[in-house]
Amino acid sequence: MLISAFVLGLLGSFHCVGMCGPIAFMLPVDRTNAYKKISQISLYHIGRLLAYSLIGLVFGLIGKSLSIFGFQQQLSIAIGVLMIVVVIIPQKTFNKYNVSKPIYKGVSKVKSALGNALKKKTADTFLTIGFLNGFLPCGLVYMAVFAAIAGGNALNGSLYMAVFGLGTIPLMTTAIYFSQFLKGSARQKIQKAIPMFVVLIGLLFILRGLGLGIPYLSPAPVFDVVSGNLNCQ
Repeated sequence: MLISAFVLGLLGSFHCVGMCGPIAFMLPVDRTNAYKKISQISLYHIGRLLAYSLIGLVFGLIGKSLSIFGFQQQLSIAIGVLMIVVVIIPQKTFNKYNVSKPIYKGVSKVKSALGNALKKKTADTFLTIGFLNGFLPCGLVYMAVFAAIAGGNALNGSLYMAVFGLGTIPLMTTAIYFSQFLKGSARQKIQKAIPMFVVLIGLLFILRGLGLGIPYLSPAPVFDVVSGNLNCQ
């Protein structure tokens, strides 16, 4: 599952560049000092990873609360189905029910704080920009959040989101250094492959929830004598 998190972040970062690329291009990095530039970009990525980890921790706790009632397997199946459905639903239909609409005010505040941070060049600026960037609405982040919920606890949820963030680092760094590299047909082909990979991850979560006794892929449920529930290990 952690491998799927990294690959989702790696492939999904082509989408992230389209959404967050302008922020990466506008980072007030010191272009005259290579060492300083690397450290500033690193702080930006650390900020994003902190935000993703925090999001994963929160939704991992939600997953834990559901697992306590013995819904871990059903939750994994439901998350898998949800991932596949989101990919199948036409984009126009999905936009009508954009989950970010109810929190537009909060998103607006994040964008405002992000705009102010981009005007500064202090040491903590890049950490702040990355942290705020992590809370901006993004379809791929939503997919990773679904998986974090299925993790069943705060640690798994936080770790899944952190590894997802690690997967986005290579391309987001490339966007800062070589924006021209990301243009062309190769980017379009990879973007088209992203939905297929999301469906694959969805199928993996469904298999995991079915508990077919396949090592690593679909482990058999184990009875927890403390809680009295069946859990997939």
